[in-house]
Amino acid sequence: MTHTGPTPGERTLRRPELRPLWQTVHDRLSSGRPVSRVRLGPLDDTQREALADLLGLDRLPDVRPFVTLARLDEAVTELCGRTAREAVTELVGPLDDRATERRRQEDERAELWAWLDGHDTVRAQPALADWAASCRAAGLIGSSPERTRALLTDALAVLAALPAQAEPLPVVAARVLKGDSHALDDDTRLSSLVLRALATLHDTAPPQSAADRRALWARAGVADDELSATVLAAGLCPIGDGPLARVARVCAEAGQAASLPLALLRAPGEFRLASEPAPVVHVVENPSVMALALRRFGPYCPPLVCTSGWPNSAAIHLLRLLAEHGAALRYHGDFDGEGIRIAAYVFDKAPARPWRMTAADYRAAVARTSHGLPPGRLTEAPWDPDLTTAMTDHGTAVVEELVADVLLEDLAAVGPRPLTHPGRPVCSRPCRFPQQ
Repeated sequence: MTHTGPTPGERTLRRPELRPLWQTVHDRLSSGRPVSRVRLGPLDDTQREALADLLGLDRLPDVRPFVTLARLDEAVTELCGRTAREAVTELVGPLDDRATERRRQEDERAELWAWLDGHDTVRAQPALADWAASCRAAGLIGSSPERTRALLTDALAVLAALPAQAEPLPVVAARVLKGDSHALDDDTRLSSLVLRALATLHDTAPPQSAADRRALWARAGVADDELSATVLAAGLCPIGDGPLARVARVCAEAGQAASLPLALLRAPGEFRLASEPAPVVHVVENPSVMALALRRFGPYCPPLVCTSGWPNSAAIHLLRLLAEHGAALRYHGDFDGEGIRIAAYVFDKAPARPWRMTAADYRAAVARTSHGLPPGRLTEAPWDPDLTTAMTDHGTAVVEELVADVLLEDLAAVGPRPLTHPGRPVCSRPCRFPQQ
């Protein structure tokens, strides 16, 4: 078989002195943008001579000459019957399309950040929008949308799983993150990302020390022990002989609040609520409001739960337990920036609905109270977008205690809790509220 070597024209194109020409043309054509000429150089004398020979120039070009693609096409076609683009592809390699690649990468980044902004956890707790914006400002991890999305997915999974149920951090990590008990260790990128989100939720500075990190994790129910994490409840009269039902009933019949530890809530024993009508359990943010309710209603207090600010693992566990047994949850908190964030957190973590927490309720409260402190950092209220606008317009906070009389009237309208339960008399007193 006869093998033919390169033609004289091809040998001319392959001269080492022309390598800078082909490399520059390849780079410009790979931009994906229209190219009419390229600038070379600086060229040495042998490179200038080779370029002059290729283009048929009667004198040496400049040290940094411009070469038009049209002239280069003519010269290459005359030598070997190909276009300059074809010759460059053979001499250097396949052309890229960096413009298209940049557009693809921009589209991937835009899709990633749109996904983060629209994620259920971020939408349910709008305070996390600031955290999402900080993630976007920090940019991609290793220039990779895929790696970045994977890390954010893990962070969002952890946030959705909080508050933890008095579990150590490695246990939380293993439960949420496919068995990787070290995924949330201090030296991990994921741990820093979740802690920044928690700091944003609580409107605190990102933790700077190991003690700060432990404190922030503890607020999210991590490594709380089952006895120190407690929640206040009043007026709960469940059915059953389990320890939780008995403790709640004894305190309700005495007109006292029950401080229920997480350990008791996790092992309630026999526990049921009356099914008809479905019980309504009101939830407040501040213990002082519960104290006012007990002072007014005593042993006749309707079912009431207090989160004592940010709900801990015991509070969320109790709300979920009540909802699972048919209770309708109604939540009220402070009209300030933190109160709105706490309410959004409660609505995300438990099936509760707002109780006098609309923009109209806020305006009515402002109208009947003296101006208070500024509301602080405000974020969107998912249940009523007008609420944050109204609070911004008025520029004043209304703490829950200032509307306690309205809340107590709502509780009075609910009626007293029954002081008996099936099969067992509990109290012989008539079921009516004491006179005011």
